[in-house]
Amino acid sequence: MDIDQQSHGLQEHQEQEPQEEADRLLAAADRAGDPVTAARLVAEAFLAVSRTADPAGLPPMVRRLAALRAQAEAPQAGARSREVVARQREIEFLHHAIAAAVGARLGRRLARRGPATPPGPAHPDEALRLFTAAGLHHDPLYVECAMIATLSAQRPDRIRPLFAQVVEPWLVDDRIDPARRTRLTTMLGMGEAWSGDLLRGRATLRRAHGYAVAAGRLDLEAEIASWLAKCEALCGDLVLARRRLAEARVLAARSGSAWVGSHIAECAAALHLASGDVDAWVGVVGRLVASAVGANSGLVFEHRCELATYHALRGDAAAAQAVVAAIEDPPLDWPGAPALPAWRAWIVDPGNPATMAWLERSLVGLNRPVERLSRARLAWLLGGWHAHCGRRADAIRLLELASSEYAATGAAGLLARVAVDLASVAERAVAASAPPAGRVPTPPAGPTAPVEAPLTATERRVAAAVAEGLSNQEVAVRLSVSVKTVEFHLRNAYRKLGVRRRTELVRHLLR
Repeated sequence: MDIDQQSHGLQEHQEQEPQEEADRLLAAADRAGDPVTAARLVAEAFLAVSRTADPAGLPPMVRRLAALRAQAEAPQAGARSREVVARQREIEFLHHAIAAAVGARLGRRLARRGPATPPGPAHPDEALRLFTAAGLHHDPLYVECAMIATLSAQRPDRIRPLFAQVVEPWLVDDRIDPARRTRLTTMLGMGEAWSGDLLRGRATLRRAHGYAVAAGRLDLEAEIASWLAKCEALCGDLVLARRRLAEARVLAARSGSAWVGSHIAECAAALHLASGDVDAWVGVVGRLVASAVGANSGLVFEHRCELATYHALRGDAAAAQAVVAAIEDPPLDWPGAPALPAWRAWIVDPGNPATMAWLERSLVGLNRPVERLSRARLAWLLGGWHAHCGRRADAIRLLELASSEYAATGAAGLLARVAVDLASVAERAVAASAPPAGRVPTPPAGPTAPVEAPLTATERRVAAAVAEGLSNQEVAVRLSVSVKTVEFHLRNAYRKLGVRRRTELVRHLLR
């Protein structure tokens, strides 16, 4: 038996359409006389269609595994040998891993049990316990299922420590199934990016994209392109992020990927946030809330709080209250759960310094890698509201915290947006310290550095867009003005800030 367990005659399965491949695997499982072989084939079928199938169509595979698990646990003739027990553990592991993944797709932890919910108790932690106890690290199929269980448990920071040493040699081994190589690399990259190492995750996902192209798997290309769109946006390459998002949409349509289609708006939201397009961002977040997208990534509660915060800070208390009323308490181990009670209290009463102080204190509890971007985002929101209320010291403290967190994760795109807010706070401080009209200010004692002239609102918008990497033509399209207008305001911004080129402008805004 070779490294990728292909002795079942499945070497060519990556060349077929995912659903055709899954159907053939399930038919082979029906013919298999051995429960372990049948369970492996069912798991392979799940992996083949996991990017294209409607989540509601996946529970039948879980039921097949549950039946095979019950069959393997039936009384055996003679004593239960160690080999029999080991084989039962393999089936039980596959059942828990696949059932947990399907449950995550269906939002099982967030909703009451319904007819679409996979039958039988299953939890990713139990899958991982069985994986370790049975010593299944040598098998690519089992390792892939264990990685899926780890992501389903929302522990992306454990992906690289637990699996990279095992997986990396397989990625350069010609005996490995090209589709599996792509999926394994994708999960490594997702784990890295999701746990706050955006630059490393982006590099790994780019590698996975190359594998997907070589494998000829449009469904995998679509998934990777969508994750790359989000990573590129957060990292500040907005032009490439837009191209990736367009690529993901086309590939999702060509492959019929229900999975990518369901979460592509989540990636678009990240792009709009990094671009500073608030109207587009709030529109997409509203769709995410309405469709409950985000259960897999852990952002489902954050999306709702973001939308409610948007309404609350703009004085629409009724809209904010309507969104807050629909937010239930998440599981205690859910990413961001330590801050959610305080966040909701602030949404209900945003002008209350006590609720703001409570939310700021709760940021200390967001100390897991998976919560780093959420911690930065909340500091950014709080800092911006302090600035709006005229509390400059509090605003700067929290905006600097957001800057530090974004810098540490590689989120240069969001860091650029925070830098604009910091510059705005400084500008208002300069304007507030200006003397009344007609009054000559007393010159300070000793030499002083020249004070920069404040930018107008349009100059700030142009400078921020240029700092994101947009060309003058792209800035003109975004702001609905002519290229000459962009050039005019950019020249004024250069003059006022004392810079001569784009790189100097970016450094100035990030100071």
